[in-house]
Order: sequence, then C-alpha cells, then structure tokens
Amino acid sequence: MRLPSPIQLEQVQQRLDDCLALVQEQLKFTPPRPLLTFTQRGRIAGTARLQANEIRLNPVLLRDNLHEFLEEVIPHELCHLLVWQLHGRGTKARPVRPHGAQWKQLMWEVFGLKGSACHRMDVSKVQGRQFNYQCRCGPVKLSVRRHNRVQQGVTYICRHCRQSLQAA
Repeated sequence: MRLPSPIQLEQVQQRLDDCLALVQEQLKFTPPRPLLTFTQRGRIAGTARLQANEIRLNPVLLRDNLHEFLEEVIPHELCHLLVWQLHGRGTKARPVRPHGAQWKQLMWEVFGLKGSACHRMDVSKVQGRQFNYQCRCGPVKLSVRRHNRVQQGVTYICRHCRQSLQAA
C-alpha cells in the first residue's frame, strides 16, 4: 500500500485540525483529537471507528481525490465521531442512525455541508474482480465476495425488478 505524498498527508492533518477548531468554535465543545490512519481498503473513502476515536482513510482514493477528501470526507467522518461523543447510541425509542438527523444537523451547522452517505469518486483503481450476473433489467456485476456467497447458496435480488440474479 502506497501512502499519499507527504504534502497530501500534511494537508489532511491540517484539514482535520481546522475542522476540530470549527467544532470548538461552533459547538463550544472540545472533542478529543481522533487518530488518523490510512488503512481503509476497497471502494470506501473513509470510516469512523467510534469507540476507538479513529478516522480511517483510503490512501488510494485519497491520492487521486484530495479535494473531495478535504472538503467532504474528513468532515463527514468527523461528524460520525462527534455524534457518537455527543449522543451515543441514543435510546431504543430514538436510536441514533449513522446518517440520521443528528449527523445531518452537525454537517450543516458546523461545516455548511448537506452531507451524503456515499461518495462519487472513481473507484476503478480499487475495485476488485467482478463477475457477470443477469436479471430482467440487464447485466449486473457482483464482487468476488458476493459471487462466492452465491456459490454457497445465497440468492441476491435485483433492487429494481426484484428478480433473483443468475450467473451469466
């Protein structure tokens, strides 16, 4: 795994510091500084490990999409940690959802971002081998993991036509 350049790493660290300063200014709350690691794999840009207070970033996607990471991914993952620190799991009657009301409110109030659960980055460099399947809608690609599960008897259903996917 090749890490982003030293300049990119410095920019990411600086953006995290800037985000933490915004949180302190806007919320009058000083959160603990999260550990920033570059161990996220696959098509995911980043994840927040709540109990470990860690933000994991995908180094491959970061190298090619620095602007998106600085503007969206770092605030996105930091908001997950903040929601955990401020609200915990919520209650049984009102659980805290990963991209729920509390998260959206923090994204907007602190960073002025609408926030989205998914990114739109090109993942072709990090996408693993895919297998062709078919439904009424047309061809569908499945990952190695899902293909192996199909081989073990799991059935996947198309989200659009609700037909089970068949190997092409």
